[in-house]
Amino acid sequence: MFLSLAVVAAFIAPAGAQQFIRIGVTGGPGAQIIEQVVPEAKKLGLDLKIIEFSDYIIPNQALAGKEIEANSFQHEPYLKNQVAKTSWKLVKLAETMTAPLGVYSKKYKTFAEIPDGASVAIQNDPTNGSRPLRLLHDNNIIKLRDGVGVTAGVTDIVENPHRYRFIELDAAQLSRSLDDVAAASINNNYAVQAGLDPVKDPILREGPNSPWVNIIAVREEDKDKPWAALLVKAFHTQSVKDYVLREFKGSLIPAW
Repeated sequence: MFLSLAVVAAFIAPAGAQQFIRIGVTGGPGAQIIEQVVPEAKKLGLDLKIIEFSDYIIPNQALAGKEIEANSFQHEPYLKNQVAKTSWKLVKLAETMTAPLGVYSKKYKTFAEIPDGASVAIQNDPTNGSRPLRLLHDNNIIKLRDGVGVTAGVTDIVENPHRYRFIELDAAQLSRSLDDVAAASINNNYAVQAGLDPVKDPILREGPNSPWVNIIAVREEDKDKPWAALLVKAFHTQSVKDYVLREFKGSLIPAW
């Protein structure tokens, strides 16, 4: 469901006035970080209104529908996948940070303890679901088809010696599945909301260098507007970087 917000008629503010920009985020760390960007943006003449969403679908729908001016919740492969399936004209404006994804378990302390034939829950969207599969491939637990990229799926598994059963669920539901599966791949924002520590609690975790770097996205028509450059400048400040490093202690890594 779209947000019931009044559409702002114009974004070109008079000299000395604040420009009003709505930015969509998901709850948890994403919202916390944007709250740190707000005062930096205000110094530059931007009045940021944070709009919080509970899933990964609606923020891009809202951006395409002009209910918000920008969003900051996704990595570029996810955006490209969404754009490829729709008529949305959305683009990357800037990189923000890397959020290494983790695989969690309530039953096992290491992935090696998980018995053959056990169920492992992963994200049901192609670009996020590929991340745990790639992680398992890199740790020699499964083998993916040669040449598969950032949209690898379960059908790309060519070797699964432990006969793991992969259950695909909406990303927001994965933390709730931990009681029912041997392990689950959970994005950082949902892990934090579930009371998990994205650094200490995973039994398997991505490294800091990956193609899944989070971004700010805008409509293509807005990418060169003055407010867009100011939004990036406000985000890419030392104070925001210091906050991320101090507050998240490695669960999020600034990309600027």
